[in-house]
Amino acid sequence: MAEATPPLTPMSLAVLLGRIDNEWTTRKKIFDLPTARFWQPDADVDLGFDFLGRRCASPIGPAAGPHSQLAQNIVLSWLGGARLFELKTVQIIDDLEIARPCIDMETIGYNIEWSQELTVPQSLTEYVKASMLLEMLREWEPLTEFVGADPGPHVFDMSVGYDLAGISGEKVSLFIEGMRNAEAEIAKLRPEIATAAGGAFAHLADLDFNPHLSDTLTLSTFHGCPPEEIESITKHLIDHHDLDVIVKLNPTLLGYETVAGIVNDELGYADVPVKEQAFADDLQFERGIELIGELNDYAKERGHKFGIKLTNTLVVDNQKGFMPDETMYLSGPPLHVLASTLLDTLATALPGMLDVPGHDQAGADIMVSFSAGITKDNLADAIAMGVNPATVCSDLLKPGGYGRLAPMLRNLTAEVRDSGHTDLAGWKAARQSAAVEAGFATTAAQHVAHIRGEGIEPYHLSGNEKLPRQVDNELEMFGCVACNFCVTVCPNDAFTNIKSLVGVDAMNGRQQYLVFAELCNECGNCMVFCPEEGDPAMIKPRLYTDPEVFAGREGQGYLLADGKIIDSRGPDPSVPLVQQLLDSAAGNPLATTTAADGDV
Repeated sequence: MAEATPPLTPMSLAVLLGRIDNEWTTRKKIFDLPTARFWQPDADVDLGFDFLGRRCASPIGPAAGPHSQLAQNIVLSWLGGARLFELKTVQIIDDLEIARPCIDMETIGYNIEWSQELTVPQSLTEYVKASMLLEMLREWEPLTEFVGADPGPHVFDMSVGYDLAGISGEKVSLFIEGMRNAEAEIAKLRPEIATAAGGAFAHLADLDFNPHLSDTLTLSTFHGCPPEEIESITKHLIDHHDLDVIVKLNPTLLGYETVAGIVNDELGYADVPVKEQAFADDLQFERGIELIGELNDYAKERGHKFGIKLTNTLVVDNQKGFMPDETMYLSGPPLHVLASTLLDTLATALPGMLDVPGHDQAGADIMVSFSAGITKDNLADAIAMGVNPATVCSDLLKPGGYGRLAPMLRNLTAEVRDSGHTDLAGWKAARQSAAVEAGFATTAAQHVAHIRGEGIEPYHLSGNEKLPRQVDNELEMFGCVACNFCVTVCPNDAFTNIKSLVGVDAMNGRQQYLVFAELCNECGNCMVFCPEEGDPAMIKPRLYTDPEVFAGREGQGYLLADGKIIDSRGPDPSVPLVQQLLDSAAGNPLATTTAADGDV
């Protein structure tokens, strides 16, 4: 991002509540997600599970990434059915300069972004804000019809990285302690509730908000972290912060020959250059097996729980050229095969230790979290492997976005119910028995045999070669094919759509798109999926409410105060059109925002 301003400027709690009220009143949506994509638990099927001893009402949620950084992202995931939130990784360096674009979902999935793009204190505020919003929405009567009277419990799981020096420093330590006791942040935010949206949420201003946001943490060791550093960080988090800890592992544990053989040969991605040096730099398999056992013993001796997460992304050379860095990180379908294979390999190497089917002995208590190419079609098989939870990232970056979560849960519900079970525990036990009858040691072994055999198509190059649809047309500020992709593929909810008034010149009542510029970090995902030629994030009207951010950016844009344009850059004739669009019958999404708010 060339401009001399931060990549993201979060919306205040008051503005978020104003948007909720406005969108619900005018369109029966929340942050552009329609009620048809909200998830309501089935009273006859319990999809709940225990996350390190804490109950979650569903086994999915956003992985630590672009969908778990801002408050509205977490609300969107919750509405879709997520109940485990792996919050975006926080590290001591909070003024990163990430090259743009940084996400490429054209076929499988690549990225070059890795930790929070907010300051550490901003990250804490966002998560407190999100927690408060979820508690308010649980009590908000209009929503009961669509999410149920009891949407079930959820868990916030922190993520930090990447070395002991940074994690033990004051900045990250204060973040962790703030997540454990957020009373001060709640006190700062609470006054905004009474006046937001004309007092529409004033009756919730005195809720007894839970200040204890999180006491679990997934350690992101990233690539090349030595084993002694992983050990030291984990012990520090247990001893100093009294946390239950999960350690995220890398697919490189499988070894270069195995990974290259799967990606390049079995799956057909011959042009994906797997970096051999990354395998030499990463934790080695035998030491990894020892470390898992040692850290589990260390946690148990101190009354804590320990888990592992499979897996981090895979380091590869960037030969596509869409993103600017030399190295990029592979995710999506091929990573699902690698992570599932690693789970099967670890289950064999750690008999009776992993909390997965087939390891039912006393002491099999190492929880396995999972994040690798989860989709609606493979979620049930992944959960049957025993992973708790299956977190999602790449699939949410495709058209439909957060709206893809509820169909996943509905499919899983149907599979459990149709098999004659009422909860995940009984269903997983039955799946394990069926796997043994079919000649497999575990459901993980059965799933790996399937996806590397007759079920390989969704993971193979041949099943992922199709490019997003394109039309031979130059994208314009007003008017387009109105596919809505820019709204749904944006992880930050930076786009919104409004149906313009009939008779307005250049718009003719068609659906139009607006960009909340302070929520756009130019990740490039909307550009990948837009059928027309051009970058929607730069071409569609960019709305600002923060004068300083507006002044620090370049290109077209419109500075608003109480929903009115008070300054602009760009073609003068567009100003009245944008104002008419904002004032249209669909409702001005920022009408309650003032320049004094200093945020959006």
